[in-house]
Amino acid sequence: MELVTKYHGVIEYSDDDVIVFKKGLPGFKQLKNFIILPLESNTAFSILQSIEDVEVGLVLVSPFTIAADYEFKIPDTYIKELQIATPEEVLVLTTVTLNSNIENMTTNLKAPIIINIKDKLGEQLILDNDKYRIKQPLYKANSN
Repeated sequence: MELVTKYHGVIEYSDDDVIVFKKGLPGFKQLKNFIILPLESNTAFSILQSIEDVEVGLVLVSPFTIAADYEFKIPDTYIKELQIATPEEVLVLTTVTLNSNIENMTTNLKAPIIINIKDKLGEQLILDNDKYRIKQPLYKANSN
């Protein structure tokens, strides 16, 4: 199938690429079907692209590249809803807030997106943990 996106042109995808967010995402409750696209200019990032609204694409990053010790427990209700059988089926990503000044870019470690890569199910989890910030800087300023 083809999807004509605002920023990435024509994207080819198959039904197997579609990740279903049964509850939608905060701010986009009506959108349920997404695909993940690599960001060609920077492989650390990817795009969670809605296939229902081509205007909606969220920049994502692996939280483990920002905080090597990033960890949390996925609640049993999410494990059941996402049909997770093994840890290997889980992909964890966090949303990125872009800024023209690279030093002001942040990621939301407080609300990771959990994806069952086997069954293509996803959900955003809000962590009850003060250790992680909603606006965690992606890059630390050079200290000279």
